[in-house]
Amino acid sequence: MRPATRTFLAAVLVVLVGLLALGALPSYLGSGDPYYLEATPVAEADGPAYELNATEGGVAERRFQYFLSAVESTDGRSKAYQRGPYGLKEEFSHSPFDEVATFREFAPADAVDGDAVLVRYNDTRYRVTVVQP
Repeated sequence: MRPATRTFLAAVLVVLVGLLALGALPSYLGSGDPYYLEATPVAEADGPAYELNATEGGVAERRFQYFLSAVESTDGRSKAYQRGPYGLKEEFSHSPFDEVATFREFAPADAVDGDAVLVRYNDTRYRVTVVQP
């Protein structure tokens, strides 16, 4: 094998390993105080809300993991999320901010209340927001 070909293949290998690391590493980065997605049940069950279908064949569990962990927890908060340094983590990993943005995008206009959005899941209506205690 010629030296130029060997150098080219080594460079391609380094780039591939770097891209794989960028896909896995950011989820382990974190700095600052944690953020939580908070889901508080709302008394009025009728009214506008984003309808989250629980029977989508596992899609909801992967796409809305922070929301579902908040609903299933005793205190109504999801697992902690820390932002990464220099905004790197937000570009490569899933966050509670992504979930709230999705709810806000597809919810009826009346279901958005400031920073919060109303979501209906399993016949319960929740007020969902990201908090930093």
